Amino acid sequence: MASRTKKDKEIVSSPVSMADLARELGVSMTTISRALSDHHSIGPATKLKVQKLAKKLNYQPNHLAAALRKGKSKLLGVVVPYIEGRFFPSVVHGIETVARKAGYSVVMCQSNEDAAQERHNIDTLLNAQVAGILVSLARTTNDFRHFDKVRRRGIPLVFFDRVMTGDDVNAVVLNDRAGAYQSTRHLLEQGCRRIAHFTGPQHLNIYQTRRQGYLDALQSYSIAPDEELIAYFDMSQEQGAEEMARLLALPNPPDAVFAAGDSSILGALQYLKSQGLRVPEDVALAGFSNEAFTSITEPMLTSVDQRCEEMGQAAVRLFLELVESKGTPFSQRQVVLQPELFVRGSSLHTPATGASPKKKAAVEQHS
Repeated sequence: MASRTKKDKEIVSSPVSMADLARELGVSMTTISRALSDHHSIGPATKLKVQKLAKKLNYQPNHLAAALRKGKSKLLGVVVPYIEGRFFPSVVHGIETVARKAGYSVVMCQSNEDAAQERHNIDTLLNAQVAGILVSLARTTNDFRHFDKVRRRGIPLVFFDRVMTGDDVNAVVLNDRAGAYQSTRHLLEQGCRRIAHFTGPQHLNIYQTRRQGYLDALQSYSIAPDEELIAYFDMSQEQGAEEMARLLALPNPPDAVFAAGDSSILGALQYLKSQGLRVPEDVALAGFSNEAFTSITEPMLTSVDQRCEEMGQAAVRLFLELVESKGTPFSQRQVVLQPELFVRGSSLHTPATGASPKKKAAVEQHS
């Protein structure tokens, strides 16, 4: 009896498998499997024995193993560039909310803005036999062949935020062009005329369309774009500060900056304050993403809200539509969400009769 108790403890100390149950009862694994699934071919007495032992030993079914055997699962794979800040965590929260109600569990991977890691993420999810994949592209991804294997396997693929271009892509995006237009137009309405723009790699849809929205707004005021006012970089906080320094050194520096991301505009704000310049009186600022820190800076930062949680929810709903339409014609499409501009103190600019003494001094210092 003592040896039996010891054996029980050994089994409980590690995950219990169907093989453990079968060995304990002296029956086949097929019998165990059918008894646990209440199969009609197993008698009531045997079912009861199996269920009692499973409860005693805390047996937990391995759903992933079952999925691998059947070639399908209730797992939904998600690939994001990073999980910091507000945007992607909120998108993932929206994804999990809808996926859970539909009976799916979410497996999340980070590419860390690296195309090679993104390819590895896709392979990992395919090996896990996920039912579908939702992905937002890494900043360095410009070769999309790793997504071909997803399509060849017939696995629903939905992009969100950062997406592949083309008519054959299922995607959920924000109307980035409209958001950028609203933000730049707001700065123009405040009296700003030399508006600089911080933007990222132009092969990514979000930076390309936000730049176009900026240009559209300038055109609406018959202002010709000035290329020396447009800065292309990785949109980091550090480079935002560096680009702000470069812009102040121009013979005719800007009176406002619209950035395609909040981290870079935070860097600009910090640099301006370090130089004793006033925001928005000397330089007005507006960003994009409505990160949590935008409402606690001094002054608070104007930014475009991306409806992040709604984006995640819409991505899962689109995935579910693809699942339901399997075997029937389904036109691939994009879901476009509308942005909202949150106007805060950093952009409420009342044009002065001239630059402040501190701004003049800063400009002279960089000349």
